[in-house]
Amino acid sequence: MDLVPGFMLLVQPLSSWMYAPTFRNLSVLIVGWIFAGQRTVTGLLRAAMVDRHHSSFHRVFASAAWSLDQLGLAWLDTLKPWLGKGVIFLALDDTLARKRGMKVFGAGMHLDPIISTRRTALMHWGHSWVVLGVLMEFPLWPGRWFCLPILFRLYLNIKSAQRDGVLYRTRSELAVEMLHVLAGHAKHQRFHVVADSAYGGITVAGKLPDRFDLTSRVLLDARLHAPVPKRTQGTNGRPRRRGQRLPTPRQMLDRRCRKMTCDIYGRKDSVRWADVICYLYKLPERAVKVVAVEPTTGGRTKQAFYSTAADASARNVLAWYARRWAIEQMFRDTKNHLGFEEPQGWSPWAVRRTAPLAMLVYGWIIVWFASDGHRHWKPRPQSWHQDKPHASLRDMLATLRLQTVKRYAFAAGIRGAKTRKLMKTLENIVQLAA
Repeated sequence: MDLVPGFMLLVQPLSSWMYAPTFRNLSVLIVGWIFAGQRTVTGLLRAAMVDRHHSSFHRVFASAAWSLDQLGLAWLDTLKPWLGKGVIFLALDDTLARKRGMKVFGAGMHLDPIISTRRTALMHWGHSWVVLGVLMEFPLWPGRWFCLPILFRLYLNIKSAQRDGVLYRTRSELAVEMLHVLAGHAKHQRFHVVADSAYGGITVAGKLPDRFDLTSRVLLDARLHAPVPKRTQGTNGRPRRRGQRLPTPRQMLDRRCRKMTCDIYGRKDSVRWADVICYLYKLPERAVKVVAVEPTTGGRTKQAFYSTAADASARNVLAWYARRWAIEQMFRDTKNHLGFEEPQGWSPWAVRRTAPLAMLVYGWIIVWFASDGHRHWKPRPQSWHQDKPHASLRDMLATLRLQTVKRYAFAAGIRGAKTRKLMKTLENIVQLAA
């Protein structure tokens, strides 16, 4: 079974980065990934209705000659017609893929944010993935942002790295490595990264490649400084690295502030805000824009953000950071609908390659639906949800499955008076399977 041509056109550029037999097997696995209920290799083959031996498909992940980075960068090049010529926004974050088995490469105990609380941090056995994705807004959905992953790194904690004989690197080091890989690929493109506070420190902000900006959170008690004053002639001692101490973001909010209404996270909130162009204590070489906000509606607490794009407005800084939520939505959808946590490979290459395919499939589904698939989507009204403005990933996946099944059925020569009733039955089955 082959998927609809519009979807396979998005996958075809990857064939330039692997041998033809490997790409044919990968195409079969992608078909299985769309239709499978369980995303193991054998589950993918059953869904794709393939009778060949499973060993050649296991080798696609475990030993075939191809690079996951090259596939991600090729996918970025495919996205350029939708990205335009301006600054490309990126989202950076990490997520946990829960696993079982003591012999799985790279598995270890990591913080599980789903079951943890503000007071109690709980751990879970699994893989920790650091992901870099492109943030995109399609004309079909104005104001709705999607994160399409392109680069991936598997984080191993200290015990896992020692056990598997791998050099230990922090999540921040892996994130910086991905940013430099991207900078080496797109040498004349400007990028803007949005990340939470875990990637907003000096370990990332101080090592950004050229042509990269970063927007993240900053502590309310962060030490802020004015520019270094000009050194006068005859002054003794070493040159100053930092200027005069400025009020902290918390102190900025204690003074008289301006008010505005922000349209972020799909709702409008009124906030008090104050901003300043300054230098962070840990980053004295680069000017940043710091924005402190105190929402007066919505129940949120005081927060502070910064951006290395120092000439940006406060409204833009808040809107840029709000786009980061798209990567959280992507994590949720790939786990719930595309089996990100289900692959059972245990060898190093199989572990590093299999799970990221779920996130690449996510990007292909989003772009296919935005460019062609939305024409075939018909919302199914429910008693609890009469007016559905946007298609969810589940709707997009069901539409892709349905169009593939229809194409397969018509190619098989199904004709006659009962064709419409048969196609309606197939449509209901596909909708329920999604």
